[in-house]
Amino acid sequence: MKQEIEIEFKCLLTKTQFEQLVKAFKPGPFITQHNHYFDTDHFSLKEAGAALRIREKNGHFEMTLKEPAETGLLESTVSLSAEDAASALSGHIPENEVAAAARSLAGTDSFVHFGTLSTARAEMAYEGGLLVFDHSTYVNQEDYEIEYEAAGLKGEEIFYALLKEFDIDYKPAENKIRRFYNTNIQNGGK
Repeated sequence: MKQEIEIEFKCLLTKTQFEQLVKAFKPGPFITQHNHYFDTDHFSLKEAGAALRIREKNGHFEMTLKEPAETGLLESTVSLSAEDAASALSGHIPENEVAAAARSLAGTDSFVHFGTLSTARAEMAYEGGLLVFDHSTYVNQEDYEIEYEAAGLKGEEIFYALLKEFDIDYKPAENKIRRFYNTNIQNGGK
């Protein structure tokens, strides 16, 4: 199991702003990834400020649990086989360290797959961190986002300077799973 603290700064963008930044920075190629989200019937992980997902990217699968940490989020990840990922999507979460941590946090071993968010993502190194360009689609919705993954809190200054340079007003971006939850609920989901 791989663990790391994730410190990131995000801003929702208009399509025009997104295209302007992509044109200016020319990040690497856009690669589509699918985030399959899981929780209990009563959203115990959400209530704990945590999220469980399986990410599918270039034929590879990984399970990640994100949970609050003193600074940022603690991200715990394990690789999955295609068979384990398919089993999870069918309602049978595989046994591994990430699943065990999610079970402990949720107080149950019963998880359901409640949806998928797909993202076309390009990344590039920037000022000691990672600049991420995301175009996401989910529940009949799409959005555009710029994200800066930093090694420390100084990343906030770098991020806001970038927005200022391109005359972009900061528009807070909740994390993807929260946006997915909120849109899903607005469209009659749980």
